Amino acid sequence: MPDPQVTAELAYKHGLSPEEWERVLSILGRTPTYPELGIFSVMWSEHCSYKSSRVHLKRFPTGGPQVLQGPGENAGVVDIGDGWAVCFKMESHNHPSYIEPYQGAATGVGGILRDVFTMGARPIANLNALFFGRPDHPKTAHLVKGVVAGIGDYGNCIGVPTVGGQVMFHPSYDGNILVNAFTLGLLRADGIFRGYASGVGNPVLYVGSKTGRDGIHGATMASAEFSEATEEKRPTVQVGDPFTEKLLLEACLELMAEDVIVGIQDMGAAGLTSSSFEMAGRSGSGIRFELDKVPMREKGMTPYELLLSESQERMLIVAQRGKENRVREIFSKWGLDAAEIGAVTDTGRAEIFWHGERVVDMPVGPVSDQAPLYKRPMEEPAGFRSRKSVPLPALKKADQGRALLTLMGSPNLCSKRWVYTQYDQSVRTNTVLGPGADAALIRIKGTTKAVAMTTDVNPRFCKLDPFEGGRLAVAEAARNIACVGAKPLAITDCLNFGNPERPEVMWEFSRAVDGISEACLALNTPVVSGNVSFYNETNGEGIHPTPTIGMVGLLDDVARRMDPWFKDEGDLVVVLGETKGHLGGSEYLWAIHGMEAGAPPPLDLQRETALIGLLQELAAKGLAKSVHDCSEGGLAVCAAECGLAPRRTLGAHLELESAGLDAAALLFGEDASRALVTCASIHQEGLLAAARQAGIQAKAVGAAGGDRLRISVDGQPSVDVPMAEIRDAWENGLGSVVG
Repeated sequence: MPDPQVTAELAYKHGLSPEEWERVLSILGRTPTYPELGIFSVMWSEHCSYKSSRVHLKRFPTGGPQVLQGPGENAGVVDIGDGWAVCFKMESHNHPSYIEPYQGAATGVGGILRDVFTMGARPIANLNALFFGRPDHPKTAHLVKGVVAGIGDYGNCIGVPTVGGQVMFHPSYDGNILVNAFTLGLLRADGIFRGYASGVGNPVLYVGSKTGRDGIHGATMASAEFSEATEEKRPTVQVGDPFTEKLLLEACLELMAEDVIVGIQDMGAAGLTSSSFEMAGRSGSGIRFELDKVPMREKGMTPYELLLSESQERMLIVAQRGKENRVREIFSKWGLDAAEIGAVTDTGRAEIFWHGERVVDMPVGPVSDQAPLYKRPMEEPAGFRSRKSVPLPALKKADQGRALLTLMGSPNLCSKRWVYTQYDQSVRTNTVLGPGADAALIRIKGTTKAVAMTTDVNPRFCKLDPFEGGRLAVAEAARNIACVGAKPLAITDCLNFGNPERPEVMWEFSRAVDGISEACLALNTPVVSGNVSFYNETNGEGIHPTPTIGMVGLLDDVARRMDPWFKDEGDLVVVLGETKGHLGGSEYLWAIHGMEAGAPPPLDLQRETALIGLLQELAAKGLAKSVHDCSEGGLAVCAAECGLAPRRTLGAHLELESAGLDAAALLFGEDASRALVTCASIHQEGLLAAARQAGIQAKAVGAAGGDRLRISVDGQPSVDVPMAEIRDAWENGLGSVVG
């Protein structure tokens, strides 16, 4: 079948605007061929070009002495000392996972794994951040089950542990769930590989799985809103094969151990098109290849389909001339295709042939790194200021013990054991702390080091105030890293927002970027990689702003690690940080009163920095037995969670002073920069002295022990609940979702 005639109307159907179409004509000096139109449509899509976000992303701090590779490559790389480095990134697979949850989530994991091992790192841990709609929405159970199964099956098959993450539910995700996947890999600091296509005459090899028709237009699908026609987009979802990915991983790492290749790039969004244009664009070179040499698994494929297919488990490699046979030998050993399809040129152009006919002849630069750049209009959302004030005195008084049980059993705070037990958490035997801890912890074998990692964001805070929400997400991530004793190093991000063509969405995005930037500068955690996901909307209804933060930290001595759980009867319980009873945007308001209002808790970054340093000191000196971040659900929920160790339940008796606060605000307020710590009585003075030296308020409020959680306020009982009831509510909270 001949290619359709390329017209302005066809270009518009491919997602190009009239202005972009005129720009295409100007670049080429003629009407593009059908394959050329496809290349422009995917490379200039929001998903690939970041055309609405780049002007804002430039404000991120991206450098530091620990940064070996920042944004612009497949993943970021950070030095952890002694010749070692870690490579990490987070990506979204939101639209595919809503359309086809199993394959969408599975291929999201596969894609982020390839981003990491493309850099020369062996993946050693996965995290994920999942955001679903209402627990009682008709599609939620189906989506949760499919996504969790896809993540588990892919990670388990390839042998990379999934060691943490977050799962949240909110009506704003009813029509557009979020699946954010994070991978961390380990490599030698002098062994980083990059996506370059340099060296005129060097051969270009296609390696991995054969190309099929799955995933065509995946990038453009991810750059548009959903509607009633969403189900029609099912063919744009890729299909994954984790067993092939495992072979590809091992083949690539074996190849990288030899001096054979110049550059390597994952064929992710936009497939062969993005990998070839990005590699040539980074090098300022040209590239020439023959599409009929691409291994295919379907008959009758066209140049357009081959260029735009997003079939999984594929890489593009530029080998050193004369060493291409070694590439073939290694991939043949692992049972994978390695086909020489072209070579690097010095023309600065992409020249692509099909059975001897030139079907693409276009400059690389304007396509790869000169996509349209938009500074879209921004406008504060209507009602933004009014949402930030909530009449707390008008709230109906609730029984605080009953409120605690409700919160512990709510889908956002309950145990996610049903989720994470479907993931292999300990394969490769490096997992020190897995799901349930404030941050996951993976040891580096042969050293005393361990790497901490976490994902964090509170979408309610970000909706109520995206600037403060962005700052709070970074601060909580850093606090969680410090709660296991580690030093925060750097972040990756997954910035999930609605339609950027709406001024209020771009305002939210810009404010969140500024908040993240300010916190990263204060905490010395530069942004080294990340992803932007726009158009998370269905029928004009957008998600809450969800700038997910993935943070990595370093613990020099894994023997000094801490966890959140009470240890022994009689251990002192100490609150670090100030309690001021901020309920704005809290789980308490949402779960108990059905309200989403108020200003998020204010954040003092100087105080947060001091607390993070103090937590590291407590770990290093062995002054604390347990440490838990006090955030979602407030102080009462934090204390309850500390008593719910994986194989033991232990209560506590706390005596609090209200200082004029309402009991609900005292117990469930989500003030920033706080942690709940336990210590043996012999270490009490040392702990309090360290806190004074750091300038952090510290107050002993009770002791761990018994089988109940008892909290009195100003000498009056406020909460008195058996720990068995708390555990029952907590462990069965997801039952309302998954049955």
